[in-house]
Amino acid sequence: MDSAKAERRSQHTLWHWATPQAEAILATRHLGAILRFHRTVHGMNQSELGQLLGYDKTYISLLELGKRRLDDVGARQHIADFLRLPPHVLGVTDPADTDHRAMLQFGESTVRLAEIARQSGHASEAVAELWPLVARLEARVDDGHTERDVLHLLARARVGLGVALGNVLPEERLGTAARWTAKSIGIARYFDDPTFTSFVLRMHGNELRKARLHGAAVDRLLHAVALAPNQQARAAALPLLARAAGALRNQSLFDEVMRETDRLLDETEHTSLFNPYALHEIRLRGLIATGRTDVAIQLVEQGSPVPTTTVAPQWRVIELVTVAQVRLIADDYGGAAQSLNTAVDEAVRQRLPHQLQRIMRATANRLPDVTEAAGHALDRIRTEMAA
Repeated sequence: MDSAKAERRSQHTLWHWATPQAEAILATRHLGAILRFHRTVHGMNQSELGQLLGYDKTYISLLELGKRRLDDVGARQHIADFLRLPPHVLGVTDPADTDHRAMLQFGESTVRLAEIARQSGHASEAVAELWPLVARLEARVDDGHTERDVLHLLARARVGLGVALGNVLPEERLGTAARWTAKSIGIARYFDDPTFTSFVLRMHGNELRKARLHGAAVDRLLHAVALAPNQQARAAALPLLARAAGALRNQSLFDEVMRETDRLLDETEHTSLFNPYALHEIRLRGLIATGRTDVAIQLVEQGSPVPTTTVAPQWRVIELVTVAQVRLIADDYGGAAQSLNTAVDEAVRQRLPHQLQRIMRATANRLPDVTEAAGHALDRIRTEMAA
């Protein structure tokens, strides 16, 4: 058996209740089928399973064939504990199982609300909500409870936590955000769900870009686009790929991706990222990175597009900084300073340290007052984070 197959087999044993086949078997609530599946995954015969459960081979055989019923609640609880299954799967309800189902419902709401908070400019609140959920889910998985709904929620919560951290951490710590999103890739690939895998890869790819791992970012984002099952999913990944391609200074890829986004703007519903306003900023930054500053200056002179949908507040800060960078290239120091002073205030309010760092880089040796204001604001945020 080669290493890839061995790893897959090992993971299958660890997460065997998360497979589609297991999900179908568990839905039947048939004890015999569940026992057979567990034996198959672990390569056990009936004697070995019986020895572990405290039953003889004949009794296991009768249970699997459906010729014996196990009506004793304590015995069913014992089997559920051994198999690392929620007791309700075997017809047992206890307070711990009720707490587990409540946790899953609460967790789903937490992930959704955290994303709304992040999109609304409250990424710190999103981090605070997701930390305890991720810790609780990871503890359950470490304890051997790897049902499909637990792993799926854990993957989404890790992605949400990583992306929220990517908003609030300074640049030198953005690798932490990328590592959290990376933790979900194994689960996503195991599920073999292209839509979910595309989602995880695009979010991870964007955090890699922010951590300045541009080549890896482009690789993940190209894969996310390739897996996207429909135009809406492609539209979600393409702007992030364009940003990464620009950061990598890959002009041909950047131009190719921007052409497709322009085409999809007329065919796909606009979102907080996929809209003319956000794409205008992405285009400006890519043009600067690929050496076409004259084109970027012309676009800034034409003005920013009017938003066609609700735009996340942090995008206003991002756009202000990028437009100011173009104005500085055009020697419009007054216009740049006006944009950047507004950006500093907004970055402080929304706690966006790496946008303050972008401002400091853009204004170094050119707008000392703005550089100083951004530096003081960044120091305050760092002090608060350390506390």
